[in-house]
Amino acid sequence: MGIVDGRVVIVTGAGRGLGRAHALEFARQGASVVVNDLGVAQDGSDPSDTPAQQVVEEIVAAGGAAVTSQHDVADWDAAGEMVQLAIDVFGGLDVVVNNAGIVRDRMFVNSEQAEWEAVLRVHVMGHAAPARHAAAYWRQRSKAGEQNDARIINTSSGAGLMGSVAQAAYSAAKGAIASLTLVQAAELGRIGVTANALAPAARTRMTEDAFADMMAEAPEGAFDAMDPENVSPLVVWLGSAESAAVTGRVFEAEGGVIGIAEGYRHGPRVDKGARWDPSEIGPVVSDLIRSATNPTPVYGTS
Repeated sequence: MGIVDGRVVIVTGAGRGLGRAHALEFARQGASVVVNDLGVAQDGSDPSDTPAQQVVEEIVAAGGAAVTSQHDVADWDAAGEMVQLAIDVFGGLDVVVNNAGIVRDRMFVNSEQAEWEAVLRVHVMGHAAPARHAAAYWRQRSKAGEQNDARIINTSSGAGLMGSVAQAAYSAAKGAIASLTLVQAAELGRIGVTANALAPAARTRMTEDAFADMMAEAPEGAFDAMDPENVSPLVVWLGSAESAAVTGRVFEAEGGVIGIAEGYRHGPRVDKGARWDPSEIGPVVSDLIRSATNPTPVYGTS
């Protein structure tokens, strides 16, 4: 038996890269998987059902259970149909892994409105819509007296946590996902749902072009740290019953490394007990900055 034996999982963006690795590992560990992917290019163009279908065929050939979904996860109604597909085909839903995404790399001063809208739509709405419909299903179960042991697993990024040069829209979207995870964890725990996020580093279509040297395959026989399959064991564990006590966390995963990111928290402060005059602020801010922990540098600045 696998660690998620009998559980029903949706993985979005599961036709290639990290999503494919997640779907295959969930299936190997006993889950029934809805393999969702529009099959688009990394900029969101040219949809095809082939990538998702290939993953399903691989899972079925290995003795697992899977079904293809080509729903647009950023479309509210289509995301609801995808959730219903899992319920209709497999009898329920236990885990939503939000992984789908696109990129529009561009220096901020050159960025265009259409690029912002496309990236925010796929990442933010593409995370919110599937989880919202899944949460409604889990709430309905809870109101009927049924126990949930459910999981939302979101995909943020180091770019979302620390920022990344030439990826303003992508960084903004991934930062929003980290914050969304905190709210989901706070609101949904009472109905038996945990929410966590992942900030992975792995070789995907998005990273191969931007970080070609870092993402290069390791020599034969050496540990390939950037293989996306290295990230999936953590995702599958987060989707298992064993992770029930873990919620509201953002994990970093790269190669053989698993870490927990520490986000914004209250730092040094000064209370005058009265309204400040602008002329007083400079020295106060200087003292606060000296007392505070230095932020992690933005990716691409060093």
